[in-house]
Amino acid sequence: MNLTKHIPNLITLANLFCGSLATIFAVQQEYKLAALWVCLGIFLDFFDGFAARLLKVTGELGKQLDSLADMVTSGVVPGIVMLNLLKNNDSTIDFSGASSLKDYIPFLGLILTLGACYRLANFNIDTRQSNSFIGLPTPAMSLFVVFLPFIKVTYNTEFVQVLFANTYLLVAITLFLTYIMNAEINLFSLKFKNFKIKNNWVKYVFLIFSVLMIIFLQYTSIPFIILLYVLFSVVLNAFNKSI
Repeated sequence: MNLTKHIPNLITLANLFCGSLATIFAVQQEYKLAALWVCLGIFLDFFDGFAARLLKVTGELGKQLDSLADMVTSGVVPGIVMLNLLKNNDSTIDFSGASSLKDYIPFLGLILTLGACYRLANFNIDTRQSNSFIGLPTPAMSLFVVFLPFIKVTYNTEFVQVLFANTYLLVAITLFLTYIMNAEINLFSLKFKNFKIKNNWVKYVFLIFSVLMIIFLQYTSIPFIILLYVLFSVVLNAFNKSI
């Protein structure tokens, strides 16, 4: 019995385990632990593909397992985090005459979970995404959302608190991320086929900016790095179309 062929799938299941723990901590609003387990799960999500290529044991089972594990780590968890952010803010929407509606607004955060599910299912049948991504990958969306609470806690200013108390803004972020995950927008891949500056200058510039943001903003930089990634991709697409 060849046990090595099961190693990538075991790593994928470890990703699912991390996502399950992150879900529990997200429900309990233990955001540091939730973010920690999401990060570990996403690392394993990258590593299982690497292990599969290294061991040459890629197959349909691994592909399906990968998406199912991602559905938890990068689908369910960010949906719950956004639900809690909407639930805990001071609603800026006037519910006069319909106060009961306020109790249902937080469930809009689960739109992220639905959008992630649709993207993951579509990704499995889309043969165009081998060298680049079409739409924002679900792990990137998950990282954006699970690190949002850190901005609120770290920068305890009136401006930041007002932003996070704005229901319209949080719903807009939810809808934007759901859209960008499934939009027909090419996002550059961070995989390097070679290390020549001419062929990879966008990746190098992006990585330099990302490192600088991590140095100065630390873990609160993650949402901004994800936004920078999308911005760079949109600008690059516009540049390529103009030449």
